[in-house]
Amino acid sequence: MEKITFFESNKISSPNPLTLVCTTTPDKKTNIAPISWWTKLSFDPEMVGFAMAKTSYSGEMVRESKKVVLAMPTEEMAQAAFECGTASGRETDKVDTFGIELVEIPGNSIKIPLHSCMAIECSLSQVVEVGDHYLYVCRVDNILGDLGKKALFAWDEDKVSLRTAK
Repeated sequence: MEKITFFESNKISSPNPLTLVCTTTPDKKTNIAPISWWTKLSFDPEMVGFAMAKTSYSGEMVRESKKVVLAMPTEEMAQAAFECGTASGRETDKVDTFGIELVEIPGNSIKIPLHSCMAIECSLSQVVEVGDHYLYVCRVDNILGDLGKKALFAWDEDKVSLRTAK
């Protein structure tokens, strides 16, 4: 992947693909949780938002570290991305359990799945209570992407199916 602009990221992320919230646990492991919704909130400054259940372990890790990477998986990650949503990172090392190969992002302690087409590195700005969820408002620190790869977009009953971006 190479550095791309916030505007260029629209080519990969519109409409928003299935996204993996990548965080680091206290024992320095990567935790991954799938979400189906995130949005760009501001272009100046560049900001994004996503919601997670109040009980989410990944959300807890974001609140503690103030850092998160939103990674968009490719077709090769379909089954593992789905499986990440079936277990809690509190009890399960999802990376090991679901056989996810990780790669480092230069200058970031949070690793992401190898089979990602975009990674949005973020710093937490604000947490807003919205019913049974928290809305995480984050400043975009950096975006990496591969415009030649296709993202996952839809759930198809018991598996993730691929729908390509325009």
